[in-house]
Amino acid sequence: MAKMGDHVAVVTKDETIEGVLMPDDKNYVVVKLSSGYNIGIDKKRVKDIKLVSAHVTADKKETPSRLPHKAGLPTITILHTGGTIASKVDYETGGVISKFTPEEILALFPELRDIANIESRLVRNMASDDMRFAHYTILAKEVEKEVAKGVQGVIVTHGTDTLHYTSAALAFALKNIPIPVILVGSQRSSDRGSSDAAMNLLGAAVFIAGTNLAGVGVCMHDNSSDHTAIILPGTKCRKMHSTRRDAFKAINASPWATVDYKTRKINYISTDYPRKQGTFEIAPFKEVKVGLLTAHTQMYADEFLTYKDWDGLVIAGTGLGHIPITESDPETKEHSKILKAVQDVLKSGTIVAMSTQTISGRVDMNVYAPGRKLIELGIIGNLADLHPETAFIKLAWLLSNYPKDKAKALYTTNIAGELSERMEYDST
Repeated sequence: MAKMGDHVAVVTKDETIEGVLMPDDKNYVVVKLSSGYNIGIDKKRVKDIKLVSAHVTADKKETPSRLPHKAGLPTITILHTGGTIASKVDYETGGVISKFTPEEILALFPELRDIANIESRLVRNMASDDMRFAHYTILAKEVEKEVAKGVQGVIVTHGTDTLHYTSAALAFALKNIPIPVILVGSQRSSDRGSSDAAMNLLGAAVFIAGTNLAGVGVCMHDNSSDHTAIILPGTKCRKMHSTRRDAFKAINASPWATVDYKTRKINYISTDYPRKQGTFEIAPFKEVKVGLLTAHTQMYADEFLTYKDWDGLVIAGTGLGHIPITESDPETKEHSKILKAVQDVLKSGTIVAMSTQTISGRVDMNVYAPGRKLIELGIIGNLADLHPETAFIKLAWLLSNYPKDKAKALYTTNIAGELSERMEYDST
C-alpha cells in the first residue's frame, strides 16, 4: 500500500497521473508532479493507486551548533522573514519545512561556503502580505545589531509580493547604513527544478562580498535564463510580473549591477549607487495611518472620505496624476462631490500626495487644469517620480519621524535615492 512521500501512479478512468503522494485530503488524492506543482484528483474518479517506488527516509545526522569560519572570507548574516527561498518539501510529512540555521542554509546552498562565512537566523516566518510598519522597524533594528557585530553585509530573505515595499522601507529606516543590505526572494519554490532561490541568494552573497556599496537593494533574476542576477535600488524597483523569475524591474532608474552566476563577476551598470557616508542611525516607522488609493473611472466621493482624519494618503492617479473632479455633463455630478470630498480630507489634516499608476514616469499636475486645481487644493508630489508603493512608504516614514508640516515639505526632497532629477533609463 502506498504511503505519503511514495512515488505513485494514480489510475483513473481517463488517465494515469504519476507523482509523489502528498498528505491525505477528505475529497482528493493529492500528488506532487515532476514540475513541482500539486494536483488534486477527485477520489470518486480514482480506480487505483499503484506504488512506483517507495520513499526513502534520509538519515538525519547531527550538525554542529556552529560551523567554524574560514579565514579571509567576509561574514554575511542572513535574516529570514519568510517566503519560499529557504524552504523545501518534507516528503515524510508532505509539508513545506523552513531552514534557517547556518548549517541548514549551507546544506541547501553549499556554494555559499566559498563566498562568505554565513550567519543566519529567523526574524519572522510570515507571508509578505502580512507585513506591517512595525515589522520594518523590527528588521531595521536586527540589521543594526549586525552592523554592531562588524559583518560585511546582510541578506534579508522575503516573500516577493511585498518585497519592494520592505526594500523601500529599509532604505529610509537605515539612515547612512555603512554596509550593503540586499533583499532576496524566490518566485519558484525550492522543490521545483526551475527554482530561482539558489541563484538569487548566491548572487546577493557574491555582490556583498565584492562591492563597496553601502545601502539597501534587491537581488533577483535579471532575465528568464539562469545566468545573471540583477541588483536593483531599494527605492526604485517593483514586482512587475506575478510568476516570471525576472519579475523585478528598476523603475525610473538604472539597475546598479548584474552578477554572473557562473563566473561570480559583478558588472556595474550604474556608478550612481550609495556609498558609506555619515553617521549610521535608525529612523523607525510608527503606527501612522496612511492609505494608498488607486484612481479609476466611476469613482465615488465616499472612497476619498474614508481617509478623512488619517495621517496621510497617497493617490495613484491616472496619467500625469489625475482624479475625476470635473463635472462636465449630467452623468458626472458625482465628480463635484469628489472634489468636495478631497477638500474635506485635506481640511481634516490628512496629507495627500499624488503618484501615478503608470508606474514609470513622473507626476506633472501643471499640464491640465484639473491637475492645477489639485495643486491649489494642497495635494503634494508634483514632478516627483515615485511609483505608488515607494510613495506610500516614504510618506509613512516621514510622518513617523517628523511633524506634519516638515513631512509635507520633505516629501519632494531626495532622501534615500527615491527621487530622480532626470530619468536616463527606460524600464520598459
